[in-house]
Amino acid sequence: MIEIKPLHHCCDALIRLPGSKSYTHRALILSALADGESLLINALRSEDTEYTIRGLQQMGIPVSWEGTSLRVLGQGGELRGTEETIFVGNSGTSMRFLTALAALKRGRTLLDGSERMRRRPIEELLNGLKSLGIRACSKGGNGFPPVVVESKGLKGGRVRINCEQSSQFLSAILMVAPYAQEDLEMEVTGLSSRPYVDITRDAMSAFGVEIESDQYRSFSVRSGQHYLGREYRIEGDASHASYFFSAAAITRGRVRVENFNPGSVQGDTGFLRILERMGCEVTRGDGWAEVKGRELRGIEVDMNGMPDLVPTMAVTAAFAQGRTVIKEIGHLRFKESDRIRTLKTELTKMGVRVEEGRDWLRIEGGEIHGAEIETHDDHRLAMSFGLAGLVVPGVKIKGEQCVDKSFPEFWEKFRTIGEIRR
Repeated sequence: MIEIKPLHHCCDALIRLPGSKSYTHRALILSALADGESLLINALRSEDTEYTIRGLQQMGIPVSWEGTSLRVLGQGGELRGTEETIFVGNSGTSMRFLTALAALKRGRTLLDGSERMRRRPIEELLNGLKSLGIRACSKGGNGFPPVVVESKGLKGGRVRINCEQSSQFLSAILMVAPYAQEDLEMEVTGLSSRPYVDITRDAMSAFGVEIESDQYRSFSVRSGQHYLGREYRIEGDASHASYFFSAAAITRGRVRVENFNPGSVQGDTGFLRILERMGCEVTRGDGWAEVKGRELRGIEVDMNGMPDLVPTMAVTAAFAQGRTVIKEIGHLRFKESDRIRTLKTELTKMGVRVEEGRDWLRIEGGEIHGAEIETHDDHRLAMSFGLAGLVVPGVKIKGEQCVDKSFPEFWEKFRTIGEIRR
């Protein structure tokens, strides 16, 4: 457990971001399928991305670190069978992407994860793969991992998939679609987190494959396209940037974040617009953005496209005047924790008035006091509640090491802003 010490002054900091987790995962899958070698520059090294790397290695893909870059020797869509279980911890991205990838190799693949992973739904993805000629099922028959995939090759054709729980079901199939035996057409319903599909399309295009789409309602991918090995630079992680922008907002300080692309298709760049609505001053530049905090006011905001930033937003809202309503976030109940429920629980410990609904949170800003925060083994809760300690004394974070899942350097960079005691 660590304790965050409040600042005695407004923060004034410069932060440089590591590579995007979302882009790193996708670039790993695409370069593994590509013809030839790829170098992924500024890749994110974290628990989640390491699970994807180990899964690829088990499927016969040579992957190695060279400093902050990854060298991947693509096998042109040819994957080796493995008798070993592919274990992905609590990385939902690894589970979904590797499940779809397993449909391209002949034979049987078993994928499993942590206890929490065994409560994260995957049935819609499995049903989609079944429609494409793959035997894919939940080992327990309950729609959750462990997952068994048996394949003689991906047939292709038409598929309908519901992506209300996760857009990664769509992204997973899109990335393997060029290697199907026939063209693939997908009809999509209930799509959440659309910007992550934009990241998938952007990465696929960079590696040489194009997708046709009808306003996110349907997607088609021509069979026979091939990804091409290349040198690929991964941009900074907009999700990670949010914590430092929020630090400026709640302390009424100034933080500039570099290796940040304000024009990125990453939906989480939209957090800057939210902070502007709340009263902050935001400046955007070429490869950076800066936030200056002002008196914050509560707002109503749809965060369907920014699910990973709801914890950051909820903690920021606790320091705003008036009421904040965060809506269209029902898919947060299937994340590393039930984030709607756990946010309410931990904010309430700090004296914040919070109400929850099926797909919304209502937060009343006001007087806040310190508390021991249980992270529920959820990295985004740990990082978000750490921010509160910059203003409020007595904030202690239990299980702070869970940030290794996505941002191992977080507490080191946090010390640029505030003091941490163990």
